[in-house]
Amino acid sequence: MAATFQAHDPATGQAGPVYDGHTDQEALDITRAARTCFETWKRTSLPERAAPMRRAAQVLRRRASEFAALMTDEMGKTLTEGLAEIEKCAAHCDHFAEHAETYLAEQAVDMGGPKAKVAFRPMGTILAVMPWNFPFWQVIRFAAPTLMAGNTAVLKHASNVPGCALALEAVFREAGFPADAFRTLLIPSKSVQAIIEDPAIAAVSLTGSVPAGRQVASQAAGVLKKSVLELGGSDAYLVLEDVDVRGAAQIAAAARMVNGGQSCIAGKRFIVVAEIRAAFEAALVDAMAAFAMGDPRHQDTKLGPLQSVEARDEIHRQVTESIARGARLLLGGQVPDRPGAWYPATVLAGVVPGMPAHDEEVFGPVAAVIEARDEADAIRIANDSPFGLGSGVLTGDLARGERIATEELEAGMSFVNQNVRSDSRLPFGGVKHSGFGRECADFGIREFVNIKSVLVHPAPTSAGGPQ
Repeated sequence: MAATFQAHDPATGQAGPVYDGHTDQEALDITRAARTCFETWKRTSLPERAAPMRRAAQVLRRRASEFAALMTDEMGKTLTEGLAEIEKCAAHCDHFAEHAETYLAEQAVDMGGPKAKVAFRPMGTILAVMPWNFPFWQVIRFAAPTLMAGNTAVLKHASNVPGCALALEAVFREAGFPADAFRTLLIPSKSVQAIIEDPAIAAVSLTGSVPAGRQVASQAAGVLKKSVLELGGSDAYLVLEDVDVRGAAQIAAAARMVNGGQSCIAGKRFIVVAEIRAAFEAALVDAMAAFAMGDPRHQDTKLGPLQSVEARDEIHRQVTESIARGARLLLGGQVPDRPGAWYPATVLAGVVPGMPAHDEEVFGPVAAVIEARDEADAIRIANDSPFGLGSGVLTGDLARGERIATEELEAGMSFVNQNVRSDSRLPFGGVKHSGFGRECADFGIREFVNIKSVLVHPAPTSAGGPQ
């Protein structure tokens, strides 16, 4: 019997539409249909793939208001952020329609005689297991390069965004992709293993939590299938003594508050050298206070609800336990007396090891300020984490910042004087418990291809020629 999926409005707690899910057999049938579609899709040329990909960008832009409202309804994203997310998705489709041919161009290899080359060919049908926090972008970030590479795809989306999951399938169909090139599976998490293990699936991409990554990676490894994982983060930003403090605080607040703080690459730990710590704390409180809670459907709102009351309560636990262990509460930290999953912009100072705000990923609008003695101590603290997704350096000395970002910080991405973000032109991914593999750019599109070596030698001839 198929599960059902109930949407809820995080702003009010009110129940939304109910969606009928797929049975396990229906999910397998859909997956196998995508694999059958691959046999035809892989033989299309890159220009033939680019045409519907460009149309997908057009569909996204034309229906942007509808899709942004759907995200607000299902996971509480502000309409302003939702519209920006849809535009980013459209630009990503355009990017891979434009650049996939270059990214996948065959590469000649000088073997000193016979012709040799490296070719990039599609693998098959790729399963995507995706989260709720960027319900369109996370999927499009995966799907655009995957489809342009000649693969087909099936999506198991987060259970609280079923409407978004079905809308994504509709985008690719409306754009003119083959009907089974991209399919959505409305199934519970317990049904994912059977999909991974089915011969129709060639590889798996997951964006989500560390426990989910461990589970999916082990299941894929058990059947010798590749996986790409983008997992949690506890991004550290070094705030050095030569920076403009108020400018640094503005960047820090923007880094922390993207998507209401519900982002793997949000800035979470702000490691400040001692001599400017007090000034930075005051400036950060001012910058964070500008993110007032409000109706996510209003264009001026900067902080909407979190995705669920359960998620809000977990964040409040992390805050209260950190305070109980000695952290100083400078802003926020109180659960509002109103229905819905609301939590204010919050600043904790005096954060040290042993506190949840230091040791755990806090997936909400909570900034943790950590004092460091100097640059070397700040680098040590930043790297003293199981995570390694993004990182930042805020400094007035660009050469210093570049050196630290390039050589010192243990992360897949490190930005100087900007908040970390994903971009179609840059590889995206982490190290340590933040996962492995890359998305975006040429590195991303090559994750799910067969990197094939081809050597062509002159035809053999018999010694002495024909008799």
